[in-house]
Order: sequence, then structure tokens, then C-alpha cells
Amino acid sequence: MRLVVDLNRCQGYAQCAFLAPDVFAMHGDEGLLYDPQAQDAQRERVAQAVAACPVQAILVDELDMAATAPAAPGGAGRAAGEASDV
Repeated sequence: MRLVVDLNRCQGYAQCAFLAPDVFAMHGDEGLLYDPQAQDAQRERVAQAVAACPVQAILVDELDMAATAPAAPGGAGRAAGEASDV
């Protein structure tokens, strides 16, 4: 899993370090250290950290997220109200 943190946007709230301490750590009061190649075992904790960031400074590679996104129910590509062949 590839991560990018916008360190210009990060304000040092440390929610990420609290939720995923194996990936994120505070250095001093405001400096954030992180592992840009976090292990897949940390995926759930990283997702919680991304959601908890008050300034949305943490980004997960979009291709990585697409690979783990659940499929849409009823089949992808069907417009709302469109009949199925079942």
C-alpha cells in the first residue's frame, strides 16, 4: 500500500499516529514521520487514520484503493431504473 502525506497541509493533530502507530509517528510537536510503503496488514488502521485526519492530508494511492473497493451491487455500469435481463 502506497501512502503520501501532504506535509504542508498536515497540522500535527496526530490522529494518524494514534490510530496507526506502526505507520505514522510524530517527531517533536509537529513533525510527522510515516512509512510510504505501509504493509497490507495495516490497511484497516491506515483507512481509519485517513478518515480521522482533520485536514485530509493523507492520501492512499488511487490504484491501490480501486483494487480493494467492493463491487457495486447489481452489477457495475447499470443505470438506476434500468431493467435487468434476469
